[in-house]
This record gives sequence, structure tokens and C-alpha cells, in this order.
Amino acid sequence: MEIRSLKQRRNVKISTLAMCLLVLATPGWSAAAERAGRFKLGELYPLQMVQKVLVARETWHPWPKWNERQAWEGLPSDVRADLIANGEKYLGYEWPNLSGTLFLEYARNGNRSRYERVHFDRRIALTQLVAAECVEGKGRFIDDIANGVWTLCEESFWGLPAHVGAQRAGSGLPDVEEPIVALFVAETGADLAWTDYLLGEQLDRVSPLIRKRIALEMDRRILAPCLERDDFGWMGFRGGRVNNWNPWCNSNWLAATLLVESNEAKRAAAVAKIIRSLDHFLDAYDDDGGCDEGPGYWSRAGGSLFDCLELLHSATGGAIDVYDRPLVQEIGRYIYRVYIADRYFVNFADASAFAGIPGELVYRYGKRIGDERLMAFGAYDFVRAGGETSAFEESRASSLGRYLHEVFNAHELSSAQGEPPLVRDVWMNGIQVMTARDREGSASGLYVAAKGGHNAESHNHNDVGNFIVYQDGRPVIIDLGVETYSGKTFSSQRYEIWTMQSAYHNLPTIDGVMQAPGGRFAARDVAYHADDSSAQLRLDIGGAYPPEAHLKSWVRTIRLNRGRDVIISEDYALTESVSEITLSLMTACRVKTSDPGRLLLESEGASVRVFYDAEMLTASLEVIPVTDGRLQRVWGKQVTRILLKAEKPALKGTWTLRIEP
Repeated sequence: MEIRSLKQRRNVKISTLAMCLLVLATPGWSAAAERAGRFKLGELYPLQMVQKVLVARETWHPWPKWNERQAWEGLPSDVRADLIANGEKYLGYEWPNLSGTLFLEYARNGNRSRYERVHFDRRIALTQLVAAECVEGKGRFIDDIANGVWTLCEESFWGLPAHVGAQRAGSGLPDVEEPIVALFVAETGADLAWTDYLLGEQLDRVSPLIRKRIALEMDRRILAPCLERDDFGWMGFRGGRVNNWNPWCNSNWLAATLLVESNEAKRAAAVAKIIRSLDHFLDAYDDDGGCDEGPGYWSRAGGSLFDCLELLHSATGGAIDVYDRPLVQEIGRYIYRVYIADRYFVNFADASAFAGIPGELVYRYGKRIGDERLMAFGAYDFVRAGGETSAFEESRASSLGRYLHEVFNAHELSSAQGEPPLVRDVWMNGIQVMTARDREGSASGLYVAAKGGHNAESHNHNDVGNFIVYQDGRPVIIDLGVETYSGKTFSSQRYEIWTMQSAYHNLPTIDGVMQAPGGRFAARDVAYHADDSSAQLRLDIGGAYPPEAHLKSWVRTIRLNRGRDVIISEDYALTESVSEITLSLMTACRVKTSDPGRLLLESEGASVRVFYDAEMLTASLEVIPVTDGRLQRVWGKQVTRILLKAEKPALKGTWTLRIEP
């Protein structure tokens, strides 16, 4: 789609280094850990203590192995049947080819999806075969598992083409002489480690060289590089602010280390280094536990932190335990604080409105920190997905470590009391996100969420001051999210993508000038208030725009009057005259503009009126076809951009929008 923009071309320039989302430095950012009451994992559990409490590799027994038949045969019959059926689909599986030219597509034309589809298909097949063999226990799947293990070991690079650019040779084909550890390098290693742990003796019967090959590739690709190097950006040792890559990579490196590393001194050293690396992730969080990457990334941000903490807890016999720490608890609670209703979550940044949460992990997180609401949310999501009677039908699980938890905890989750966490009011001061609904415990009525923050957030969109509105749990005014990742997404061309631009969020554009990327483009004078009658966020978003916008200030107030309406008040001041100001509103609803001053937005399950001052603003509609599959799954085949335009506006002005059922 051609995005018509006037002055924004000079506003979207950003260096590739600044756009690297592995390590995102924000000007003026200070480590949250310096605040009173924060803790350091590395100080609580230094190497000397790790050496004392770490259970030896040969002793550690996190799950029943294949030959412990009572545990596997004691699983619920429905779960067993589903898992065996899933594995049977891959009997005689022809492992698809990952060619050099397919790998090069990302460097050549920015396409990520074709290679990634084959990459993940291979890993899903292995997970399903391993689970089926463990459940059935007859050896029927072993040859196919051996083929899968050997196939993965033969890959030149366990990661994705989009991530290989961290090697010194840059993007293109992987340099096998420089193993680098990226997201799916580490995850592949963990999958092979769990396969070796569960089925090692059975693989030996095929050939003792299979497990030897696993150990060799694991050491070459993950264990040695991670222990010897400290310059992988996700580790955080070279400065900057890390994101979900940190706990995600660390959780898989940790699993591989605990399961495969035979040298106990190296094993303890790696665990201690992982603990220190996790501190960089915790340092990036404010006390409210808010995830600025959005709920779609929480599964591999806060969720992967929990994976790490669970592995550490298990492998030390409970000696490493920080579940009583407020920050760890708040990071877990974030995910229910941004839940709207049905499948919808508050989806600022790159997150999708259909976030998709790991229900079993959410339940377990809540259980660990003693939060019944978090437990109930996990159980609710698990049951909504079908519970133990159908939760594993057509399963696409690719992470074997998490899958084991789902398999063995399915019965407990199905028996637990599930309930959606319909929280009335949330304010996360660190990431400056508010949410509010008409009443606690109900999706009926109006719901609003809004954000302040800055434009150097992880997975950032230029969206300071953006807001969304739902009615009866259905979207009305929306945040689009992000299209399928491409070569542009995490490059210097990121803000050429329309979904990243402020003009395609619910924000003003001044003479074609949009918000600019960078930490200095931020909200000012942010104030939040909520009581039984209303909830309100007031902030000056003028600082999010570059000088060419000629903005002295733009004070926006987003207010929910419970049971009545949502009021958006705009109070702006310009430094010099401009030709026009355009306020965008994004919606997936049908829009009618028959009466000046009033818009009618309708969709299945939602209908609201938007009132505006027709003497100051003129409304027009831009229908945007949605061709991207990722967006289409949420919003359908088209969205509408409502444009409320003021021609030759005064140097100062005040507008008000009112949204009511």
C-alpha cells in the first residue's frame, strides 16, 4: 500500500544501530535496580553459592523419562490419545529441505516467512514425535525422532536468517566458523537437550553416535560460545537495555546447560553467568512490572523469566527462590492487567490484539506467587482452548520444555477454577499505560486504554498519547499492531512501515508532520486519576513531535466517565501558523458520516457514536485494504482511517470528542 506522507520522510531516519531491538538504549534511562528495595540475582546467588546448591546433572530429575512408564501411562486418556495422534501424523515424515537460497531470501528481498515456515515445521514435528513416543512407549516413533535429531544437527545455523546479521560476516548465509547464539539457536538446543534427556537410551539403540552428535553440536553452537563470550547483545553485559531476547535465550541456554553440560565446574559457571545476565532484564523493568513490548511479547519476556526461575528453583532443590520479591510478582500480574475481554488485549507497540497467552504457564506463575487471579486467568484460558479433552488436538507446540509442563499439568488446570480477570482500573506508572472499564468483573460497557511513554520503547511505534476504546468487549477505536515481520521491520526503514507511524494511530498530524522516533520524543506532565465515577489520563504529547510540527504543547486528556462515555479533550498551542491539523482515528467498524458532527461506528457486537465539533473539524474516511495475514486475522479485510481535519487552525485551540454507546 502506498502511504501518502508529506514531511514525514525526514522524520523517519533512524540508524540501524538504534533500531536493533536486541539492545535498545534510551537516552536518560537509569537502571531501575538503583531504586530502593530492588535486588540483584547475581548478588543473592553468586558463583560460590551456585556451586554449593546446584544439583548434579546425573542427579537432577525434572521429568519422568521414557522408561518411567507409570508416569506417562498415568496421564489422562484424552491427553494420551491426542498426543499419540499428533505424533502419528509425522510417522515417515519427509523432513523438508532448508536450502541456501531459501536462507538468502531475507538478505535478498526481506522475506522472512518462507524459511521460517520450514524451520518451525521441523521443530514442531520433533516435539510431536517425542511426546507421542514418551506416551506410547513402544518404540514406534524412534526412527523418525532419530531422523529429526540428525536433520537438526545437520543444519548450518539453528537460528533464523533475520538474526544471522549479528555474526561478523553480516547478513547472508551463516558463517559456520563463528557460531552465534540467537533466539532459535538457543531454543533448538533446548529442544534437543530435552529429547536427549527423555529418550537418550532409546536413541542409543538406533546409534550411540546420535547422542554424541547432540553433545558435540550443543557445545559448539551454544555452551562454549555463551560461556566464553559476553558480547551477544541479549546478555546485556556490554550496556544498553535488553528486551525479551534476554530471558528467552537465557531460559534455553539454561536448560541446555543443566541437561547436557557434563563438566560440573562449567555447568555452575554457566548458571552463575545466566543469573547475572537476568539481572539486566530485571533492571530494565520499573516497579510496576509493565512490559513496554506489549502483551504479545510477555510470553517470552515475563513468561521466559518465569521459565528461568523455575529451572533454577528445580535444579537447586528450591535454594534459588525469589518468588516473594515484589518485582517478580508484578511482572507476572502485568498479563492480566492488560486483558480486555474474549481474545482481546491492550496491544500497544508490535503486539497483536490477539496476544495468545500460555495458559498453563500463567496458572503456574500465579501459583508460585500466590496470586489467585493470575491462576484463575491461566485456568480460564486453558479451558477456553478446550481443556484436557481437546487442548492437544492439532497442537502446534514447538518448545518442548514448555510442552512438558502442559502435558503433565493438563488435569490440574482442567479442574481449577477459571475466571477472566476483568480489572476495573490499572495504572502502570513506569510504562505510563492506563486501562479502565465501567465496572469491575464485567466486559459490558465501555473500556479505554491509553499510553504516554516515549518513542524508543522496545518494539516501538511512534504512538505517544495513543488510546483505544472497546464496547462490550468488542473493538471500536483500535491500535492496528504490526504486519508480518519483514526485512524492514527491525531496520533503518522501520518507520516507513505505515503501522509504525503516528498518522495511523489515534493521534494528530500537523501539516503532514508526524511523531518522531527516539527517547527524547516523549510525553510530558503525565497525570493519572481514577475513582468510582471516572478514570483519566492527562499528558502533553507535544514533545513527541519534531520542531517542524511547530508545537508548543498538545495536552490530551482521555477520560472514561463510567456508564456514560469516553471524552477525548485536545488543548494545543502552536509556535507559528500551519495550514492544517488532522486527527486520525483507526477503526475496523463500519463508519457512517451522514450527519455533520456525528459518526456512527458499527460492528458485530458493538455500536458507538462519536461526536465532534463540525464548525472546527471536517470528517472524511480513508478505507485501507488489509492484505497482510497477521493483521487480517484480527481486523478482517479492511480498516477505516477517520480523518478529522482543521483547515488553517488558530495558534491555540481546544477540541473535544465524545464517544458513547
